[in-house]
Amino acid sequence: MRTLQLLKPDEIIDSVYDIELQRLKEKGIKGLIVDLDNTLVPWQSREVTKELESWVKKVCAAGLQIAIVSNNSSSRVEELSGKLGITCVAKAVKPRRGAFRRIAGKFQMPPHEIAVVGDQLFTDILGGNRCGMYTILVAPLSKKEFIGTKIMRLAERLFIRRS
Repeated sequence: MRTLQLLKPDEIIDSVYDIELQRLKEKGIKGLIVDLDNTLVPWQSREVTKELESWVKKVCAAGLQIAIVSNNSSSRVEELSGKLGITCVAKAVKPRRGAFRRIAGKFQMPPHEIAVVGDQLFTDILGGNRCGMYTILVAPLSKKEFIGTKIMRLAERLFIRRS
């Protein structure tokens, strides 16, 4: 796959709540790997909303497996995944493939049956595409984020305009 293609998501939507679960299933998707910060919850938040709890239940009721893969600290990622009752990998070092492969193994699924959902091209989308997974880019939940992420957003905007 060409380098620029690795940064191209299969879908761009506003929010995880806009994911058409039935359409994903029709594409052969059986599992979701979802980023945490600014995808499921605002950056550094420890709050799990009723809306998020309901969405996770909807994903599971649709017959899809779901996991969080985050570059954030173990304690926070495990706390939030525990509240949601789903598995996780923290300190994932995305876009490296290890965490994505761990979840694929845990799900017992080949990569092409998994969708990766996240708010960043250079971590979530690049990592998912490198593994051969279906990728979905969502708009960040909040403008508040790590300074390094803010800098990368500038490059993301340039890339998205050009593609």
